[in-house]
Amino acid sequence: MNKKYKSPRLFLRVMKISIQQLFLSFIFCTFAYANTALSQNELKETVTIQAENTQIKRVLSLIEKQVDYRFIYSSSAININKKVSLNVTNKKLEEVLNDLFKLIDIQYSVKDRRILLRNNTLANATVSLNNNIILEKPIKGNVKDENGQALPGVTIQIQGTNQGTQTDANGNFTFSSLDDKEVLVISFVGYVSQKIPIGNKSLIEVALIPDNKSLDEVIVVGYGTQKKSDLTGAVGTIKTDAIQERRSASLNQAIAGRVPGVNVSVNSGRPGGRSNIRIRGNTSVSVANNPLYVIDGVILNASDLANGSTPIDYLNANDVSNIEILKDASATAIYGARGANGVILVTTKRGSQEGGKISYDTDFSVGVLPKKIPLLNSTEFLYVEDQGYANAKKYDPVGFAGGKYVNPATKRTNPLLFDSSGKPLYNTDWQDESFREALTQNHQLAFTGGNSKENYGLYLGYRDEDGLVNGSWLNRYSARFVMDSQIKSWIKIGGSLSYNDQQESQVDPLGGGGIIAMRQVLEAIPIVPVKYPNGKWGSNEDYAGMEGGGSPIQVSEERLYYLKTQSLLGNVYSNINLAKGLELRTTVGVNIINQETDYYGGRTLNYISRNQGGDASLTADRHNSWQIENYLTYNKKISSDHSIVAMLGQALQHVDRMNFTARAQRFQDDYFQFNNLGTGAVTPASSSSVSGYGLDSYFGRFNYNLKDKYLVTFTGRVDGSSKFGAANRYAIFPSAAVAWKVIEEDFMKDIPFVSNLKVRTSFGITGNSEITAYQSLAGLGNYAVIFNNARQVGIGINRLANPDLRWEKTEQIDAGLELGFLNNKINIEVDLYRKLTTDMLLSAPVPSSSGFTTVSQNVGSMENRGVEFAINSVNIARPNFTWNTSFNISFNQNKVIALTGGADIFLGRTVVRQGEPVGSFFGFVHQGTWSTAEESMAAKYLKKPGDIKYQDTNNDGKLNDNDRVIIGKGIPDSFGSFINNITVKNFELMVDIQFMNGNDVLFGSKHSAEDRVSIANSFKTVLNGWTPTNQSSRLAELRPVSAGYTTNNDTDRIQDGSFLRGRNAMLSYKFPSELVKKMKLSRLRAFVSVQNFFLSTQFQGYDPEVSTSGAAFDQGLDLYAYPKARTFMVGLNIGL
Repeated sequence: MNKKYKSPRLFLRVMKISIQQLFLSFIFCTFAYANTALSQNELKETVTIQAENTQIKRVLSLIEKQVDYRFIYSSSAININKKVSLNVTNKKLEEVLNDLFKLIDIQYSVKDRRILLRNNTLANATVSLNNNIILEKPIKGNVKDENGQALPGVTIQIQGTNQGTQTDANGNFTFSSLDDKEVLVISFVGYVSQKIPIGNKSLIEVALIPDNKSLDEVIVVGYGTQKKSDLTGAVGTIKTDAIQERRSASLNQAIAGRVPGVNVSVNSGRPGGRSNIRIRGNTSVSVANNPLYVIDGVILNASDLANGSTPIDYLNANDVSNIEILKDASATAIYGARGANGVILVTTKRGSQEGGKISYDTDFSVGVLPKKIPLLNSTEFLYVEDQGYANAKKYDPVGFAGGKYVNPATKRTNPLLFDSSGKPLYNTDWQDESFREALTQNHQLAFTGGNSKENYGLYLGYRDEDGLVNGSWLNRYSARFVMDSQIKSWIKIGGSLSYNDQQESQVDPLGGGGIIAMRQVLEAIPIVPVKYPNGKWGSNEDYAGMEGGGSPIQVSEERLYYLKTQSLLGNVYSNINLAKGLELRTTVGVNIINQETDYYGGRTLNYISRNQGGDASLTADRHNSWQIENYLTYNKKISSDHSIVAMLGQALQHVDRMNFTARAQRFQDDYFQFNNLGTGAVTPASSSSVSGYGLDSYFGRFNYNLKDKYLVTFTGRVDGSSKFGAANRYAIFPSAAVAWKVIEEDFMKDIPFVSNLKVRTSFGITGNSEITAYQSLAGLGNYAVIFNNARQVGIGINRLANPDLRWEKTEQIDAGLELGFLNNKINIEVDLYRKLTTDMLLSAPVPSSSGFTTVSQNVGSMENRGVEFAINSVNIARPNFTWNTSFNISFNQNKVIALTGGADIFLGRTVVRQGEPVGSFFGFVHQGTWSTAEESMAAKYLKKPGDIKYQDTNNDGKLNDNDRVIIGKGIPDSFGSFINNITVKNFELMVDIQFMNGNDVLFGSKHSAEDRVSIANSFKTVLNGWTPTNQSSRLAELRPVSAGYTTNNDTDRIQDGSFLRGRNAMLSYKFPSELVKKMKLSRLRAFVSVQNFFLSTQFQGYDPEVSTSGAAFDQGLDLYAYPKARTFMVGLNIGL
């Protein structure tokens, strides 16, 4: 599929104009409103009145409808029934009032948007509003807390205005003059706001009541809800506003940094991103470490989706209402066999209970490349080539003498690349050519309606996102319908159905081969153009002796990788009240994901598909799952001191998958691409597979509450899975937790500044069943052999059976402390945990006499220990100024406890080793370069001065694989975020800072861009290579690769990946309600934001938050990473 072609420059120009217009409209509207307010104070606003023989009170009413002022007067002093004639058009209010009141001998004065009218002869008359007598008088008052203590800093505001004051140190406040019709709104953080009518009062005394709303907040916990104050487990919550602040295509990006213990790494800057989420660390070596996602009760079972995507990537983040993240065993044990990695519960938006509503949210953004990697320009590239040739004789004298190396000067005669003096004609900056301003538009439309008994909602979305790299984009359409109906007092039904159609063009496919666009950005030589005047692509092969394929522009345009995904997610439910406190809920859910991958490599792409004469493939992947759940909930308050909530349920789930791939090569031209495989002369063997598994589950939870102080929770689940051996298909996953609300004890009343104190602890066992189906059974597969000089295909056993295969189990103990101070203006939460995973599923070695090398077994264990800390505070709370802060930090230590026979498991560039963090980087210790003074020592290792010097770690006088050691880890020691929200009147500023510390990055791009000079372009750092006068360099002396330029994974490629990132800064403006109502709207908000607005790191690549392979333990591997954009955004939220 080809995305409709758009002229880049024209489209860019149009989008720039559109964004500028939207931005300027917002600014001008803001200034216009501000100037209007200023003009009103000066009575400069114009009015139009057409009144003939009309009563004065009617004329004043007509004026009030056009300006934001109120007339205050006494009907006993002013004859408001007197008739006047007034005909003015667009005349200043000041002039109108002067002419009008001059005729009837009335004086007026202006105060705080009120126009006070007085009869010249009755200066001391009382005043009235709208013919109702209201006395203006001074008001005094005092505010105390529930214990009778004075409350300083309480906000006292006149309802419907921006006027107000605050209480002093003794809780007192004063207004010099108020109408008896005014209403005071008294508010203070941590207390319930009160509204006090003035009436005939002159002294107002108020006792505020503590607001426990945050503690009484209802939290989704899996098969039910609980009050936050009654939780015994570790549960994090993310609300709608926080989700909407992250305007991204992926919900995982909205989660990042919001909850302690939840580490979200956004590893790719391509549209939609590629993220890696870990809750309290990695728990397994060979099976999935991703959390379990549950959307509106439907479990997302699909795994192994194309190009590293996950089911949650195909949910429109704008449809989400709130997210709960279950972290400890008390919270996750209800999901038993799949709770070991944590559980993310997503609740989507429902219909409205307040009648019909329409909302429209839109944003436009442009993304730019935040930094460039310094690469060689044409002059420097040729200099490096010259130096390499000159040094080749030293490192390969025999080859040099035999003419193995070509003098570069003899190659610089091509008139397409060089002038007559041998100087290059081109100096192409491939980063400038490959990256673009990435434009995105996002539109979300919602129709909701209903009442307290029935409601509905229709949510529609469209997102069109261009990537930074030419040729990459994402296009998404989404729709969701929800309905809830209270049919009878005893039964409620409802459901939701969502559909997502997403199409992506990706230039960084996982496993797509070494020559990808991002690699060519770094390696394309600068002396060739993007295209020659005759239209031919420039390429490394145009200059003799170079390696590499086409330019990054050619690769992105002629190597096509389209991923098309259709996702359907639906559920229906019924809640039946069987008796008082007893409810039966039945849920039926379905999730269908169909993916199609279309690939084509053009016939001219060197190192990619030229040798195949073009290479095309089509892959279809279908994931189907359904579930039925029934559970009873009994809620009983036994007495004033005792209450219980019991839940018992049963669930059935089934998952099946089908995969098919067809391929063709040797095309006559590139016209059909992947659209007609039959035009390929060569058709390699097709492949297909079908698999499925089922789950049979029984679960329950029991909550006991004693005196609203002491809380006990017991949870258990029995899961049976067809994936495991017949004798081990069922397993029990229990947990227990207790909590003590210390704040409810009598002795806490003597500590008034402490408003919340709770301690809790839990222990439980959860499981991990995310292995490939049929691993306990022997497997059959295709075999190909040569027989009678012909290829013969047969079927044979390709996997040994292991009927004893069983679940991975993770034991977790957690201790938590929750603290609140100053009526919960400050809230602190601390958790300590230990997770121990046993019976890890590994491919363990078996005797070669079996005909196999490995078999899936339960061997090995792993541990995670950690501390989580979060603090939320209300720093300032005034009528027109508030400031809230949220900070969290998490520490996690991971260690592999045991492996089969203690043997290491090598996974590419990482290793799993007992006593070390899982997935540690493995390689040599780089000690710089050999100096001339060390020539004799270097010779022992067959090296010369100028070569890389590696540590002989075992001191055996040889350098080989036995000298490799652990050289770093991609897992951070700590991570967290620091978020501030500041409101000033109608403006709100949100600043979101993310940090990570103690993680390493293996900068694999150095392999080709720094360690293989003279065959492709390189980093500028190679200019500082070893020379006789620069023997302290970490880089070897320049020479061609064939002259012995050694390249290995070593400590020189390991860089500190710690960083401090400005994730998002958003400035928004809520238009005043008076203006919004005049526009017949219910809501109008405009915002501008900058995402990824700064990055502070020592890492030399594009971004230290990276993983390019998609492998479970390759976090921190940068091998030609797709950079993240700095995104400038403007948007509107409109409600009708």
